[in-house]
Amino acid sequence: MRISEVVVFIIYLAFMLGIGVWFFIKTKDGGEKTYFLGGREMGPWVAALSAGASDMSAWVLMGLPTSIYALGLGQVWISVGLAIGYTISWLYQAPRLRKFSIVANDSITIPQYLTNRFLSKSKALQILCAVVFLVAYTIYAASSIKACGTLFNTVIGMDSTAAMYLAAVIIISYTFLGGFSAVCWTDFFQGMLILGAMLIAPIFAAALLDFSAVPAMPDGYWNAFSSWKDIVSGLGWGLGYFGMPHIIIRFMSLKSQKDLKKSAKIGISWTVIIVIFAAVIGIVGRMFVGYDDNINNNSLVFIEMVRRIFPGLISGVLLSAVLAASMSTADSQLLSAASAFASDVYKPVFRKDKASDKEMLWTGRMVVLVIAVLALLLASNPNAGSIMDLVSNAWGVFGAAFGPTIMLSLFWKRFNFKGAVAGILAGALVDMGWLAFLSSTGIYEIIPGFAAGLLAAVVVSLLTEEPSKNVEELFDRAVSYEE
Repeated sequence: MRISEVVVFIIYLAFMLGIGVWFFIKTKDGGEKTYFLGGREMGPWVAALSAGASDMSAWVLMGLPTSIYALGLGQVWISVGLAIGYTISWLYQAPRLRKFSIVANDSITIPQYLTNRFLSKSKALQILCAVVFLVAYTIYAASSIKACGTLFNTVIGMDSTAAMYLAAVIIISYTFLGGFSAVCWTDFFQGMLILGAMLIAPIFAAALLDFSAVPAMPDGYWNAFSSWKDIVSGLGWGLGYFGMPHIIIRFMSLKSQKDLKKSAKIGISWTVIIVIFAAVIGIVGRMFVGYDDNINNNSLVFIEMVRRIFPGLISGVLLSAVLAASMSTADSQLLSAASAFASDVYKPVFRKDKASDKEMLWTGRMVVLVIAVLALLLASNPNAGSIMDLVSNAWGVFGAAFGPTIMLSLFWKRFNFKGAVAGILAGALVDMGWLAFLSSTGIYEIIPGFAAGLLAAVVVSLLTEEPSKNVEELFDRAVSYEE
């Protein structure tokens, strides 16, 4: 154990907590819009890096590089798919989603937006969305908490379960206290740290490589085109961005359309660099440390590489990026799930829209606590699967359930409420069914799930009544909305 690494971790965690306390004091008199969406006051840099950091959880430092480290270049298609999907999301989805959410009664959550988009009084869509959120976010947050346990266990020898509890307490604390603003600002700093660590580690490792001593690679390691299933499944990861609530809600939080354009440039550039260097870490890591079952099984290639190269103080800073990646995603997921339940189920269903701002604030905080506890229990279960497994499962459900519906709501005037419900149901059920019964095909479940959600949404919309005149007018107002 390196004492300097422990000191750096403590300082880092204290800094994250301090941000939560600061925004708790600053926004304690704010309402649910402030707690769940930051009052639509996010600047371009904070929104862009927060969206990126909330996306790139520990799997981008641990899971993805280790997949490439173990299996070869066939896994780089995940990076390609992510880069393409994120770029399309910022360029085409973000501008419309921000305008549509404002016109649709100033919606502050994705379920609320979808309901208001169709001027529906039914709560079915909000409740359906909230259920999917609670299940998928529990799985997703578990992956981040599990990564923290692995990090502390590897670096300082701390029991992994105890480390998971510690990480969960820190994440819960600043999310519980500061809400969306605290989450975005912690994500901003964490995004900068992740980028720095992912650039520095592989560059130094490559510079120190003794190519004459690099172990022989297995047959097919360098062939990126060895399997069409790897290519299709890797590119399929990009579909997830269109339905990832904790990422696309950042589009809704921006101050203006002008800021959104600047955010798009920052966000796309950051993410493209990140996914490229995730692949570089895997490849360089394989040559630098050689293959080891423990590294593969525990997703440790980045951690092992950093600890072999740098002294304790520097390695502590770089390894804090794993904490940053884990925490920046978990906090966003907890807040999105809390906002979905508090604003879309508790307030309209249980309180009949009579809940005060203060009541909504504390309801959201309690949901953050409950989901974090469930995620912690899942993460500490030895049969829960690897970090990459947990992320891919949650990513698939979100992309398949919400991606087609959200995109159709933004670009198809004929789309209706029943089509939206059908799209979410079909996407989620086919995705989970494929995972349960057809995962042996080697095709990532998001692809059939997304296709089923899109088909169901379009067919049901065409077979049922057209949207009302008021809904069509809302669509036209949103398209032409100017600030």
